[in-house]
Amino acid sequence: MPIGVFDSGLGGLTILRALKERLPEQAFVYLGDNANTPYGTRDAYDVFDLTTKSVQTLFDNGCELVILACNTASASALHRMQVSWLAKGEQRVLGVFVPMIENLTKRDWGDNAPPTHTGLENVAVFATRSTIESGAFPREMKFRARDVEIVGQICDGLVDAIEAGDMAQSEALVKAHVATLLEVLPEPQSAVLGCTHYPIVERFFRAALPAHTKLLSQPQIVADATADYLARHERYREHGLTQYLTTGKVDKVGQLAELFLGHPADWQKV
Repeated sequence: MPIGVFDSGLGGLTILRALKERLPEQAFVYLGDNANTPYGTRDAYDVFDLTTKSVQTLFDNGCELVILACNTASASALHRMQVSWLAKGEQRVLGVFVPMIENLTKRDWGDNAPPTHTGLENVAVFATRSTIESGAFPREMKFRARDVEIVGQICDGLVDAIEAGDMAQSEALVKAHVATLLEVLPEPQSAVLGCTHYPIVERFFRAALPAHTKLLSQPQIVADATADYLARHERYREHGLTQYLTTGKVDKVGQLAELFLGHPADWQKV
């Protein structure tokens, strides 16, 4: 029973890398829908259809727990999947938004107490267009904390630049998007990198943001949350290796993936 990790492309590999470091003996199956990436400019219906198709592929490969290591899928598809698509039973699908919000608000998983004042006043969220326009981050925040100003910044072009390995263009885009955000929220208390591609250029965000802004990047937070989840749900643990699947061109995906993984991997076409 390996754990499935899904992303629309390569960004989810930053989550997988942290998961493997945190849970070195756990078996994983990674699936990148590289044939249809990016999801960030697609509408919610398209994202839902593509995400459910890929999650079903992971279920068919023996995964009963799947992590949507894609903020766009987590924002646009996860709630609908859990309400109307996922069959009742042992299969579970988790997203990457809630662990970030739990970290920001210091609320534990499963804490369903009413929202309170947590000391958090504002948060800047850098993400794709679909993620920002879904409104998922402020919606989830309201369940846990009161009176928090959420300012979202759409980072058009950044995913493409990262996947192309163009760090000069990536840095220029980060500087421009952060500058636009700071015009609205000059002194962000916290900033969230709401796309799993962005940890690759985290240093550019750190340099562009005010020094006092707490910067949250997802991989380690999601890995710690997953380890905690497995401690409470032992049945999803299985020792084994990692399998890498893609809907795209194996050679091209394998070459680009090394930027995210830090090592080559044996990719298979699905």
